[in-house]
Amino acid sequence: MFGLGGQELILILLIILLLFGAKKLPELAKGLGKGMREFKKAQNEIEEEFNKAADEPPKKDKSTVA
Repeated sequence: MFGLGGQELILILLIILLLFGAKKLPELAKGLGKGMREFKKAQNEIEEEFNKAADEPPKKDKSTVA
């Protein structure tokens, strides 16, 4: 995970706890979870669109046919 070890992660979490306090952490985690969920949803939708486009036969362009 980004080349961070256990000690570095614990230090980061402690700094976040000191900056935001214990009461704000659940709100921050909830917001982060929602953001990640929306990102994953958008990623899946884009992937589905690419798969649909790849599965469709190519359309013939009538303007080039004489």
